[in-house]
Amino acid sequence: QLQLVESGGGLVQPGGSLRLSCAASGFTLDYYAIGWFRQAPGKERGRVSCISSSGGITHYADSVKGRFTISRDNAKNTVYLQMNSLKPEDTAVYHCAARPGYCSYRRDEYDYWGQGTQVTVSS
Repeated sequence: QLQLVESGGGLVQPGGSLRLSCAASGFTLDYYAIGWFRQAPGKERGRVSCISSSGGITHYADSVKGRFTISRDNAKNTVYLQMNSLKPEDTAVYHCAARPGYCSYRRDEYDYWGQGTQVTVSS
């Protein structure tokens, strides 16, 4: 069964940090770009960051540039999203998604999705 599983979400105070993980089972991530998307209540799901299959190209939404870092460890079949200096507006369910090769902004171009992990930033 082909599956992506996110972990690492939780409740954190403003200014805090979290590291999200996206682990694949049933297939290897080596040939897939991985995007992190988030969806807050009442809002559309939007891309936060993405890393190409080689790891050589990364993208960030303007709202998270300088605070979030995406990385991948193909040996562990896992992609990470390090989130620092978290703000209340970062509160959302975070999903990872996989598509072959290069990153895309379009949700419908991703083949596999995880169930999501909740991130809540609140004092």
